[in-house]
Amino acid sequence: MTPQDNLNLHLAESKAKNFLDSTFAAYMDDKDPLKALRDEFVIPTRGEIAPGADRPDEPCTYFCGNSLGLLPKAVARYVAEELQVWGEGAVNSHFKHRFGRPWVRIEETVQEQSARVVGAKKDEVAIMNTLTSNLHTLLAAFYTPTQDRHKILIESKAFPSDHYAVESQIRWHQRDPKESLICQEPRQGETLLRTEDILETIEKHGHEISVVCFSGIQFYTGQYFEMEKITKAAQAKGCIVGWDLAHAAGNVPVQLHDWNVDFACWCSYKYLNSGPGGIAGIFVHERHATNFDRNRLAGWWGHDKATRFDMVNEFKPIAGAAGFQHSNPSVLTTSALLGSLSVFEKTTMKDMRAKSFLLTGYLYHLLTTEFSTDVLEIITPTDPEQRGAQLSLVFKRGKMMDIFEGLAKKAIIGDERKPDVIRVAPTPLYSRFEDVRLFVVTLKELVNEFY
Repeated sequence: MTPQDNLNLHLAESKAKNFLDSTFAAYMDDKDPLKALRDEFVIPTRGEIAPGADRPDEPCTYFCGNSLGLLPKAVARYVAEELQVWGEGAVNSHFKHRFGRPWVRIEETVQEQSARVVGAKKDEVAIMNTLTSNLHTLLAAFYTPTQDRHKILIESKAFPSDHYAVESQIRWHQRDPKESLICQEPRQGETLLRTEDILETIEKHGHEISVVCFSGIQFYTGQYFEMEKITKAAQAKGCIVGWDLAHAAGNVPVQLHDWNVDFACWCSYKYLNSGPGGIAGIFVHERHATNFDRNRLAGWWGHDKATRFDMVNEFKPIAGAAGFQHSNPSVLTTSALLGSLSVFEKTTMKDMRAKSFLLTGYLYHLLTTEFSTDVLEIITPTDPEQRGAQLSLVFKRGKMMDIFEGLAKKAIIGDERKPDVIRVAPTPLYSRFEDVRLFVVTLKELVNEFY
């Protein structure tokens, strides 16, 4: 049964007049098996988000988890505990910790939960640094260009930081990005990348490609790439395959181990809700766990734990992803991630995906039935399997900023990407069907005002 078929069935059960009827949204929210998780988050009020908005004490409509997730209530407790321990124990808290989380092993408190989110084994994951730093770390190890195989394949509209990182890695090896960087372009007149075109590029150029490095979900369009298929095709041509999961981790159920991905990295402040600038994560497949001949950027936190504090200047890397760590991780940001992951422990990625299919499917249906294509166009894939929570809306006739600012004044938060896109992402942990309905009702009012 497709998400739309499911919605049609629920419409009949709800006895609502149509999908925009508040009765339908209330019915769906009441039946939502994840509805209790919304109470795990601090949701800003309308008055806090938009001073002067009507109904100021009601929660705002927050569709910006693709940029920054909301604050889990548990984060305050975990961070406060670390501040308490710091105050009481100071340096001793590295080894003796009132709450059983000695700082010398703080990253281990979030390792297993993070591995479950990205479909990995525990030792294939390390929590460390921030996203672009981790991408550099991984490329330093896995991008080993030769005279014949020196190219990196990325999507043409990769997130700028990824593009900068890849270009700088190519230059680091004294090569010219004009010769060593392949940017996969969509077909003329199209916005999305077709899997068959990516596979064709791999087939044609695979013998000269060192690394294929795509985003799991494209930040601008919201396209969820066929990761398993692309990974398999690239590895068959002898390429290393890495993925930036910034918009995928905590959003869609990936299976990094089973898909045989070589490496991956992600941030934790979007769908993982760990807070602005939160600590990030890496994945290194267990096939590479003990390949200590592969060069890497080394640091003492990647050294064998048993002898780390012996201060011997002979690097002995830990097997697995942990061997790529540099410095001791931030205790406060790791604890914030622990607080967020405590919410994920109350559900599964499978159940979150099931709700996301319905929630974003509901939004997609309303947008395509309530608005004409000369007002807005959805550039995110129609197929629910090829998208996550996010829909990217192109507003025609130069009206995007008018619409965006109008929504903000009504305490409805998405984000804009110039020149004409508003991204909206109803996330299954805290978004409601009523939020979707209110967004569309308000958007109709704004369209009537500005078009």
